[in-house]
Amino acid sequence: MHQQYFFGYGSLVNQRTHSYPEARPARLKGWRRLWCHTEASDHVFLSAHPVTGGTIDGLIAQVPGQDWRALDHRETGYQREPVTDHVDHDHPAQPQVQVYAIPRDRHLSETGGHILLSYLDVVVQGFLKTYGTVGVAGFFDSTDGWDRVVLDDRATPRYPRHQQLTSSETALVNGHLDRLPVRIQRAG
Repeated sequence: MHQQYFFGYGSLVNQRTHSYPEARPARLKGWRRLWCHTEASDHVFLSAHPVTGGTIDGLIAQVPGQDWRALDHRETGYQREPVTDHVDHDHPAQPQVQVYAIPRDRHLSETGGHILLSYLDVVVQGFLKTYGTVGVAGFFDSTDGWDRVVLDDRATPRYPRHQQLTSSETALVNGHLDRLPVRIQRAG
């Protein structure tokens, strides 16, 4: 029986938000990230979808005992899809890999909802630790749907797994947002 792994491309890249073992960098071929608005919330979530020629960096990590329940709970609203043959990684055992994606029929408008800055901070912090500043730039460049409001909730984070950023991490996030078509709005 093959070991079961997930491919994380957003908050799961930040290993401070979970304790799944054997995490290692990986690349998913034929997919791209996007901010996805669903009726589940006013804020958007990162999702991924198949795209010819697309690639996204992330990480793979083991699902202990092949028990997906805790991760399925964390990723409520997403569906798992097998992507073993589309993931490049250096794991010698060649595990079975699945990715979480929000089904297309649950997507609402392309520009609705807002991005929680506390969520984005967590994602960027994970990419910085795993891939450095080049990886952070790659995250922003391989993600669609930036033409929406970013809700600055840093003072009172709404994202349940928020992390404290250093001043240089904060500056890195802010610098990338400055070059994108986002509108920053202070949380009320």
